[in-house]
Amino acid sequence: MTFKTKFTIISFFTCGSFIISCDKKEKVKNLDKSEKVTKTVLKEDVKTPDEMVWVERKTFLMGAKEDDQYAMMREKPAHKVSVDGFFIDVHEVTNRQFRAFVEATKYVTTAEKPIDWDEIKKDLPARTKKPADSILQPGSLIFNKHARKVVSMNNYQQWWIWKIGANWKQPEGPGSSIEGKDNYPVVHVSYNDALAYCKWANRRLPTEAEWESAAQGKNTADTFTWGNNFAELNANANTWQGQFPTKNNSLDGFEYIAPVESYPPNSIGLYDMAGNVWEMTTDLFNVNYYKSLNSNEVLNNPRGADSSYTPSNPYQLEHVMKGGSFLCHASYCASFRISAKMGMEPSSSADHIGFRTVATPEMLVDKK
Repeated sequence: MTFKTKFTIISFFTCGSFIISCDKKEKVKNLDKSEKVTKTVLKEDVKTPDEMVWVERKTFLMGAKEDDQYAMMREKPAHKVSVDGFFIDVHEVTNRQFRAFVEATKYVTTAEKPIDWDEIKKDLPARTKKPADSILQPGSLIFNKHARKVVSMNNYQQWWIWKIGANWKQPEGPGSSIEGKDNYPVVHVSYNDALAYCKWANRRLPTEAEWESAAQGKNTADTFTWGNNFAELNANANTWQGQFPTKNNSLDGFEYIAPVESYPPNSIGLYDMAGNVWEMTTDLFNVNYYKSLNSNEVLNNPRGADSSYTPSNPYQLEHVMKGGSFLCHASYCASFRISAKMGMEPSSSADHIGFRTVATPEMLVDKK
């Protein structure tokens, strides 16, 4: 179900998930979308940062490929884009990396922050009743690993649980921990949390076009980050096998989330550009954006739509996520394809959403 209020269950089609969001509504777009580079610095002028890879400038086909049987309308039509070179993380930001940020800054993530009802109700309809204090508690969304029967695939509440106390340090709620999981992707972080990490690390989130350029690797028009052979999915990505969401046969070696670099890299050495956890980008999620483009022109360094729009939730700001997660299955979302995308509200978090960062030579020179 979908509501226009902030403190509600919000339709959130990330392989059929939903979000309960308790942060104040974000009313403006991320300022990254308006940033302009004022000088040109070549890759040769700077050293490749540790745990990052250089993505060469190239022109490639963005969006759904012609023979992609799983393509959705929001991925069409395909169009050519040119993207300048940039550095990108070899893998998703890990618990180890995020912990270093938190220890250095004392940062508190969205999922850990106390909930201020007086602030929340400003964005709610008049006379909205205050929920019980037992409900107004910080937390995040976790996949229900105990779902054994599904009445309708349209009722995604059957396999999602709002877990009070779930956060990046306690991914399954109170009593759980990330001990021994330094090399797992950090999860239960919001878009706002990712921006805070980027500011500290002198990085930024990729645009959707940059993300697709990286996922293509040395190629320019492939459906998957490893090529065009669907049969190679299990060998190359952490996704769901079996009957979603009740039985995972774990044919790829992992039932749920996996450590980074558990699968082969793509042609330029990037890991987990498909599956494991969804990855955030700066672009606004608008299902009509590609339709507004002139597919006969080559777009140069596109930064996405000027506004966010999802028919099921038209008043909510959302950013594009890419790559799919360990929950993706051909029968439900098939978001392990390069062109696939979903929307994410800036203060939402879940156990199948993470991020990786990018940097340009200009950013690294400015740091010196």
